[in-house]
Amino acid sequence: MEGPPPQIVAKSLDDYLEQLSKGVFQAGISWRVVDSKWPSITTAFHKFNVERVARMSDRDIDALVKDERVIRSRPKIAAVVHNANELLALERAGGFKKHLKSLPEYEALATDLKKRFKFVGDSGVYHFLWTVKHPVPDWREWSRAHGKDWEAKVKASRAGKPKATRPTTRVRAKPRSPARSAR
Repeated sequence: MEGPPPQIVAKSLDDYLEQLSKGVFQAGISWRVVDSKWPSITTAFHKFNVERVARMSDRDIDALVKDERVIRSRPKIAAVVHNANELLALERAGGFKKHLKSLPEYEALATDLKKRFKFVGDSGVYHFLWTVKHPVPDWREWSRAHGKDWEAKVKASRAGKPKATRPTTRVRAKPRSPARSAR
């Protein structure tokens, strides 16, 4: 995927759980791996139905850890279940959307979400809020402020490599036959 991730209009708490969970699974793993397994992950988590995921037991988590169709990280799977319960708690306490709007400053909201949800760090919060169309700072400014200046890293890695040069074509002389060389 080149460029920013696609954005959605979250119509339900289930949509929020799915977007939050994508960041959980992408932590430390290539987004390509997560994307390739996402249909199976979605099925395994009951299409991210918050109520059903929140009721998943340790036995359900253990079964998913053995399922080769999903990313088999017990801490990440358990985090999705925990996060579903946290979403429900916020919904019952006045509404998750209302909670997102209750902290108008990005950094305060990000800090709150990182405390509440498991396996969600700086990048995960930014990714989540971006995909659900919640206001976030400019990507370049945010990444520099959080020590994740990827543009500078790419430029630095390119600067450290020798520039690719065009191969020079050499015209090889025909090899002399041994009879001619002996003369």
